[in-house]
Amino acid sequence: MRYEVTEQIFNVDETTGLRTDKTVILTGTKSKNLYPEKLRLIEFYDAENDELLVFLTNDFEISALEVANLYKNRWQIKVFFKWIKQNLTVKKLWGHSENAVKIHLWIAIIAYLLIAYIKKVIKSDYSVYELMQILGVSAFDKTPISELLTETITSQFNQNVKELNLFEC
Repeated sequence: MRYEVTEQIFNVDETTGLRTDKTVILTGTKSKNLYPEKLRLIEFYDAENDELLVFLTNDFEISALEVANLYKNRWQIKVFFKWIKQNLTVKKLWGHSENAVKIHLWIAIIAYLLIAYIKKVIKSDYSVYELMQILGVSAFDKTPISELLTETITSQFNQNVKELNLFEC
């Protein structure tokens, strides 16, 4: 992205992670026509991840550090939703109201945490996803969970599956 610096603030406290706070205007032909207003370009060094982050905003009212923190928090929310999509088995929502979606997500999170707690208590080598699969298949089985998740029962289950395979001749 091409831009021209119109103003730069030099008294930036680098111990907070901030590197620069500049006022810029876009100079590219298309970008200049689409957004002719001044923008604020903030560079922030994230020591945790060893990354230099560059933020572009039109908010001149708040401090540069607040801008960096806002974006950091927004990123954490995005990462949280990505985790939900990857770890919680929410295939289809039961309802579309705000309350229905919240209830559905809370139930999925609680189920995930209960299985993670079971994994910790029984010190299982299986992943939470594998435990969810085993418990999902065995939902109506009366076998105690500790026995259900031991290696011997699982290997017996796998042997029975091999014996029942119709396509092996």
